Amino acid sequence: MFGLSPEWLLADGRPIADALVLSHPEQVERLRAACPEAAATAVLAGDPCFDRLLAARPRRDRFRRALGMRRGQRLVLLNSTWNPESLFGDGGEDVLPALLPRLTAELPADEYRVAAVLHPNIWHGHGPGQIRMWLDRARRGGLTLVDPLHGWRQALLAADITLGDFGSVTYYSAALGTPVLLGAAASDGLGEDSPVAAFVRAAPRLDPYRPLRPQLDAATAHHVPVPGPAELTSSAPGDSARLLRRTFYGLMGIPEPTEPALLDPLPLPPYEPPDRTAPLRVITRLRGAGEIDVARYAQPRGEPDADGEVHTAVHEDTLDPRDLTLADVILRQGAPDDLRFGPPAAWASEVLDRHPHCGLAAYITGPGDCTALTRDRRLLRLTTDPHAADPGACASALYAWLAAGKGLDELADGLTVWTGGTPSQVGVVPAEPAPPLFGPPSPPSPPAPPSRNARRYAT
Repeated sequence: MFGLSPEWLLADGRPIADALVLSHPEQVERLRAACPEAAATAVLAGDPCFDRLLAARPRRDRFRRALGMRRGQRLVLLNSTWNPESLFGDGGEDVLPALLPRLTAELPADEYRVAAVLHPNIWHGHGPGQIRMWLDRARRGGLTLVDPLHGWRQALLAADITLGDFGSVTYYSAALGTPVLLGAAASDGLGEDSPVAAFVRAAPRLDPYRPLRPQLDAATAHHVPVPGPAELTSSAPGDSARLLRRTFYGLMGIPEPTEPALLDPLPLPPYEPPDRTAPLRVITRLRGAGEIDVARYAQPRGEPDADGEVHTAVHEDTLDPRDLTLADVILRQGAPDDLRFGPPAAWASEVLDRHPHCGLAAYITGPGDCTALTRDRRLLRLTTDPHAADPGACASALYAWLAAGKGLDELADGLTVWTGGTPSQVGVVPAEPAPPLFGPPSPPSPPAPPSRNARRYAT
């Protein structure tokens, strides 16, 4: 029994600790059975990590916005502990390497957001460079690697569903009531009567050989909390700070402070929207007047099943520059005054000159704003709610609208872009070219004198 057996708790037959902090009476009973010599040191003090999660629940929307979540999106959180049999381990079925690119390829990019929390020992054991190399394809498809020390709790609170294993983070997710699917469920190292082993036996499983989206949707729609984690994670939810402080001051033999014992709140992580540089296969379907469905898939291995017209949108920083020669839409995001690219209109014009088969270039300048240039050199500004559809999806919607033979005059009231079942209202207006970044704008040239033929025809 890991952590509670004599080899972990005794030295020369005596307890090595004055106080062994446990979170639930169930653990005390297992301690008495596994190492009775250390039972007298047991202290029930709840779980401070779980208490911080519970206290931060009201800020869930902020944690979601920090990950660039948009209206109607679901966050799929991958989690792996460190163990050969874990989701990221190499002693089991080696599920994760095949699963990661499928998640970003099979799930529509504007309906799902994918992030991963890997145990710190995975990062330490393999090194950050190796981890990022292994996950490079998925990261280019939009996967975000969450900070394993400072960001995992916030990501856990933001998640709509967790794909995990028998590690503590997946157990915490179940304790919070989040739907969980186990991608790895080896239990050889777990005590048969432990809560984690019971959780592994009861939790629903992911079948990595079947399509992923139906399984995720079903797990969310028909979610029933797994019995056990919510009750057994802590016997004193919200009270661990007080219990721990009382224990520590008692061990030191000094009076305990009178002010309340408090835990640091979870900090708000930095803003980290998805960074998709893999080619996007875009399926569009006109709904009616000024309305269009958009579904984008990051580097799918096959043609996604959907009715509608198909085009390709490619980020300018795609790994393979040849992708740009096949792009119908080319994208970039950045500040509008970024000196490296010039004004958005200048960048877009340069892109269309360089790629004659491209139909539209779109420079994304904010979470709800982009400048688009069409092949016939109409410069447009697309605007929407920053929490609504991604500007890249709006650019693809505009391209599909024009490719269908529709006119801009039909978009006087804007364009309604549907991603899944979520509509977003997008303003489409002519954009004024920005002045040059280098120096003041040139004065207007004086009108040229009429030609001799013009004077002759005028008379």
